[in-house]
Amino acid sequence: MLQNIFNLDGKVVVITGALGLLGKKHAEAVAAYGGTPVLLDLFENEVEEFSKELHYKYGVDASGFAVDITNESKIELSVNTIVERYGKIDALVNNAAHNPDKPAVENNAEKNSSRLENFSLDVWNQDIEVGLTGAFLCAKYYGYQISKNLEGGSIINISSDLGLIAPDQKLYMHEGLLEEQQPVKPVSYSVVKAGIIGLTRYLSTYWSDKNVRCNAMCLGGVENNLPDNFMKKVVTKIPMNRLAKSNEYQGSLVWMLSDASSYLNGAIVPIEGGRTAW
Repeated sequence: MLQNIFNLDGKVVVITGALGLLGKKHAEAVAAYGGTPVLLDLFENEVEEFSKELHYKYGVDASGFAVDITNESKIELSVNTIVERYGKIDALVNNAAHNPDKPAVENNAEKNSSRLENFSLDVWNQDIEVGLTGAFLCAKYYGYQISKNLEGGSIINISSDLGLIAPDQKLYMHEGLLEEQQPVKPVSYSVVKAGIIGLTRYLSTYWSDKNVRCNAMCLGGVENNLPDNFMKKVVTKIPMNRLAKSNEYQGSLVWMLSDASSYLNGAIVPIEGGRTAW
């Protein structure tokens, strides 16, 4: 039936970074459409509590696990636990990332550490490890499990509009600071989000014979207590003249997970108010 093509009944959906602002929204969308969210994050008590909230609100058999997605053995163990409980995995949402919401202004610092010339190799490695290596490891294990299903499944990688375009560093400037003190969007953010797009294209062909689809959502910024001066500047870069509300990506996520997008594969979908159209 056409009206049921967005239904997620019976689908077991693994979501990484499930305690983040958008991770929670992804999980709620899955639960609201009848899917079973399997929540992964670093904090055991919090992720288990959130799974209970979803169970009571939506009546779904949600679960939460403390899994460090940079630890291959922990991921492998979690796959066994999930499959033992549910019998399968139908979908993966690679949402976890290691990055600040906005570049920081460092009080009394001679040089801002977000700038390329000052950027720490340790921070670079952490950002790549969580955002890109973690997504690869999750695809390696959860994605492989999806490929065992007779009907396949779906992998959704969360990228960004800044995986498609370069950040406009003027947005982050603060009056009165010297150039070496000015914050910028770190290089690792763009590299991770562009890498996620490459991973998406690779995965979209890798298990396509097993009906495993892989697509990327390139998200724009979200209204989340950002400074007024930044908001005034950034909305001028967006044709819709605003940032997204935190719930405005839920419909696209459900569409990509459901049979409504059964012929969508390898798509890199900008959902950013038209920012990359300019």
